[in-house]
Amino acid sequence: MAPRYLARIAKTAEDLGAVQALRARVFRAGASDADSFDPACTHILIEDQRFKRPACAFRMQAFDGGAEISQSYAAQFYNLERLQSFDGKLLEIGRFCLDPMAKDPDILRLAWAMMAAYVEAHNIELIFGCSSFSGANSTNHLAAFAQLNANHLGPSHYAPRVKALDVVRFSTLEPAPQGHFSPAPLPPLLRSYLLMGAWVSDHAVIDTDLDTTHVFTGLEISAMPAARKKLLRAAGRTVKGAGMLA
Repeated sequence: MAPRYLARIAKTAEDLGAVQALRARVFRAGASDADSFDPACTHILIEDQRFKRPACAFRMQAFDGGAEISQSYAAQFYNLERLQSFDGKLLEIGRFCLDPMAKDPDILRLAWAMMAAYVEAHNIELIFGCSSFSGANSTNHLAAFAQLNANHLGPSHYAPRVKALDVVRFSTLEPAPQGHFSPAPLPPLLRSYLLMGAWVSDHAVIDTDLDTTHVFTGLEISAMPAARKKLLRAAGRTVKGAGMLA
């Protein structure tokens, strides 16, 4: 039986158009989301073969070392000077979006497999990006921010400093509740990052342009739990072997 979802690099103008059309629907109510970062990026398109439509898209931009991080999309919003000393290749993941009708967890697993294949093929040592919460009204996300502050802040030697004008500083929030309280919901991609051992900035940026609130997220490959690293590598080799990253 043919797989329901097919992932590949967007190589043609038609492919890129499909990527940008999904982004337009998700981020801008149908208006164009093309920007100046698109030409420098590798775009991944995951299609639902049953309904013949894009189910997921994201873009990746690789950097040879921390000295280049000022060229990244995230550097518009965060002061990343501390990461300029990072001695290894970096990969920025951006504009990750899912069709609102796409609920199948296999889509996110396939996206991670594509990322993993690229990471291994290009010897990437740090994945980073802006992990977004839907909606620029930050009060809806304060419980989640308090949990991030309590459990997932990045190391001080890499921690981004404040650069954007409109931010939520986690140090000003009420502590996250302890005990039997249920954890606040997190965006699926951020939740996956954290399960892999990722860390976040100590503040969130309010982005009224995209109607989101986001946190800088970093994932050092060497710090990933061994079991999850093994699973990701296996998944990455599967999509690479199938020619999805060719």
